[in-house]
Amino acid sequence: MALPNAVDSSQELLNAQSHVWNLTFSFINSMCLKSALQLGIPDAIHKHNKPITLSELADALSITKSKSHALFRLMRVLVHSKIFDKVKTGEEEEAYALTGTSGLLLRDEPLSFAHFALTTTDRVAVDTYHCMTEWFRDECPTPFETKYGRDVWEFGADDGKWNQLFNKGMTRDSELVGSIFVRECKHVFEGLETVVDVAGGSGALAKAITATFPGLRCVVLDHPQVVDGLR
Repeated sequence: MALPNAVDSSQELLNAQSHVWNLTFSFINSMCLKSALQLGIPDAIHKHNKPITLSELADALSITKSKSHALFRLMRVLVHSKIFDKVKTGEEEEAYALTGTSGLLLRDEPLSFAHFALTTTDRVAVDTYHCMTEWFRDECPTPFETKYGRDVWEFGADDGKWNQLFNKGMTRDSELVGSIFVRECKHVFEGLETVVDVAGGSGALAKAITATFPGLRCVVLDHPQVVDGLR
């Protein structure tokens, strides 16, 4: 692409480099979110009941002093991603506060999205994307099957830990969407007698529907390892 002068050419080159940098390192955002959830940072701030300083957060998480600089960098990424907010305390000291996003990641919240985030950032899920190039050249229907030789549900039937994590993550997703769906789309169910939720997981959406329409019969259909043990 021809550019009018060297200044514009240099600027466009730097812009392109910056764009590639952002794309290349964008995975850091999701991995920092995963680390924050595993460390329990949202819950630590919530339990503190007010904005928390870096030293207070390190103490709450039992982080060694030698890693305090790393915790600062982690929080810097999470603030940039709008997971947390950085505020000034009464002593003009910087502290971290929850946002609407991190409020959704509290473990004990009824509509907590923490389990969904941990499912989608789990190594089992992430590793499939390392096989995309191979997948384009084979006959497998998904990169997951290229990586593991079976689909996600067959994998779950053989791996109890992943099955539990996956089902819990999908349930939380359905609970959140379901709470909005039945409130905003009630007209969809008017006049119906029976609804079948195919791949309905643990029945979170069906429960939300029947709570609003108690006379409606909901049937949930899913794999045995998903519905096993459900009442």
